Amino acid sequence: FGSRRGRAFCESPGLLLVESGAMAPKSQAKQNEPRCDFPIDQAIVVGGGLAGMTAANTVLENGAKVLVLDKSSFCGGNSSKATSGINGSCTQTQKDKGIDDTNELFLSDTLKGGAKKPEIAKVLVWESGPAVDWLMQTFNLDLSLVARLGGHSAPRTHRGKERFPGMTITYALIQMVERVQENTGGGMARIVNKAKVVDLITNNGAVIGCKYEKGTDVIQAFGPVILATGGFGADFTADSLLAKYRPDLMHLPTSNGEHCTGDGIKMGEEVGAASLDLEWVQVHPTGLVKVGDEEAKVKFLAAEALRGVGGLLIDAQGNRFANELGRRDYVTGEMWKNKAPFRLCLNKAASEEIHWHCEHYKGRGVMKFYESGEALAKEMGIPVQKLIDVHNVHHEASLKQAKDPENGPFPAYPNGKSWDEPSGKTGVGKKFFHNVIPGSQVAKEPFNVAIVTPVIHYCMGGLEISTKSEVLNKKGVVIPGLYAAGEVAGGVHGNNRLGGSSLLDCVSFGRVAGRECAAYYMGKDVTPTELATLAGPAVGSKPAAAAEPAKASAAAATSPSGGAGGYTLAEVAKHVTKGDCWVVLHGKVLNVTNFLADHPGGELAILTFAGKDASVEFDMIHPPDVVSKYAPDAVIGDLVSGGEDAVAASAPAVKEPPAGICTKFLLLIVIMWVVCAYVLFLREQQGEINHTNAFDTA
Repeated sequence: FGSRRGRAFCESPGLLLVESGAMAPKSQAKQNEPRCDFPIDQAIVVGGGLAGMTAANTVLENGAKVLVLDKSSFCGGNSSKATSGINGSCTQTQKDKGIDDTNELFLSDTLKGGAKKPEIAKVLVWESGPAVDWLMQTFNLDLSLVARLGGHSAPRTHRGKERFPGMTITYALIQMVERVQENTGGGMARIVNKAKVVDLITNNGAVIGCKYEKGTDVIQAFGPVILATGGFGADFTADSLLAKYRPDLMHLPTSNGEHCTGDGIKMGEEVGAASLDLEWVQVHPTGLVKVGDEEAKVKFLAAEALRGVGGLLIDAQGNRFANELGRRDYVTGEMWKNKAPFRLCLNKAASEEIHWHCEHYKGRGVMKFYESGEALAKEMGIPVQKLIDVHNVHHEASLKQAKDPENGPFPAYPNGKSWDEPSGKTGVGKKFFHNVIPGSQVAKEPFNVAIVTPVIHYCMGGLEISTKSEVLNKKGVVIPGLYAAGEVAGGVHGNNRLGGSSLLDCVSFGRVAGRECAAYYMGKDVTPTELATLAGPAVGSKPAAAAEPAKASAAAATSPSGGAGGYTLAEVAKHVTKGDCWVVLHGKVLNVTNFLADHPGGELAILTFAGKDASVEFDMIHPPDVVSKYAPDAVIGDLVSGGEDAVAASAPAVKEPPAGICTKFLLLIVIMWVVCAYVLFLREQQGEINHTNAFDTA
């Protein structure tokens, strides 16, 4: 590689040797043979999720250039689907809210939660506060809400008031790199989508670049590499890492996108990198079950924050069976000991505290509102007294815990004693209670309820790294020029990850990897740089050209109501299949058929709203410029009035008609009864009919 900012050559047979600053014309290489992609004074980030985008932004902050490669049509990865928040100790938000937390306490919780490498866990924790503050200050993100998730001794999981935190955070970082790309003409940053990295390039034991496939081209890019490719929780093929290390989990559904196939781990191992903990695959207890589609292999995830605000888990008989705030592996284990279906129940106060999530889940059809505990018990086929008794026990335990926290009869998690019998009997007693109600309220209390099931969620194992995010070989020696951040890196969480530490892992180690990688090849030339300066003023919604987003089909329907005249809701409602999918967003009709496979959130997220107006649910997750940036050609026309009655007629009947209809109906009954009574009175007066028989007839 020579000097770190000097010359590099593409040594593929039959190709020209090309120096830094030049590019081999495509015509000089045969199709499907590698061609060189220079310059080399850059960091290469493989993976466009939160870890990759954090690393990319950090490289830029150090005055270095960055190339981001992602095999998907869009960046975002699993990070964009994270629902609970990002952990941080000693953050400004905690200080503003008077929350007493320390790095030492967070580290203790992390080690008790499963981490086995204290030196790595310490980096995760000590970087956490600065990471959260960086997100808020540099990207103007709202992370003003703080919750306590399972395994945490203090509230430290940060989220905003709107939208899922994973999408909000990840999209902001993607936008920043895109803006830098636009403002510098690709001189400081480039994003290339649909670019599948297939090999790492090495020289004398150092990684000096990578080879990636883009369409029919095979391209070589040179520079130190940061792997941020995620885990392998969606690879169910026979030769997958999941099949090799955890064949017992192959039957379970997953919350992972189909891109999670362990690419980075495999490529790292091919160049001598060590891996560890690959057998530790986290099964999350609360994958959301959609009634009517129970066997779906990919499921949405119920945020752990739902339990953090007071949600209770009950089995088919209505019994609590675990500490809802215990480790994820523990809660999942207790579910397997009890009888499904399992329900996650949020009372009125809990629902209001996490209102946005509940509305989103109900919109997707994976959560249901019950007007009362009586209605819930009726659907479950159990006496309402069972739910009353369960809540009474929980309420009494919360009162005793508040009065005498140190002398309960059961061991508590993460430490101390508990008064909660259902969880205490498992050895993991509950000690933190929130939004608790007494049994006397249950019968008339409204609930939001979701049926949940365990799902493959996160891979704790991956490539072994140093405290500087450098990838190590099998002898524990650093592989120069190779870094890893996020789920691809192993040893950060041990055999179990605490909720809220996935996004944190991405940002903490993404920042470390970005700093170290920039220093590796920039040396003394590292220059602290403001991202806002590189990005320039926020401009319109035109995306970075290199992102090359997939474009949805714009085929127009043959209906006379379509085309230039627009489409009725009745026409849209005809297009509800995977092969023909339309949706409505803010008065515009979109044909998203060809976009389904490219959607970062998976096909199901769109198909749930096929043939419908999805505006409300869309706005819950996406920033307003997403369609104009990434799928402008999906818009095929305007929504026009007409056909609503036909759509309404085909929709399931609601249990309760609107109050106005009820009033009119009752008034009509009263009028009919008065008329009948008056007619009977007249007939009686005339002697034409017996009063009793007439009334029976009426």
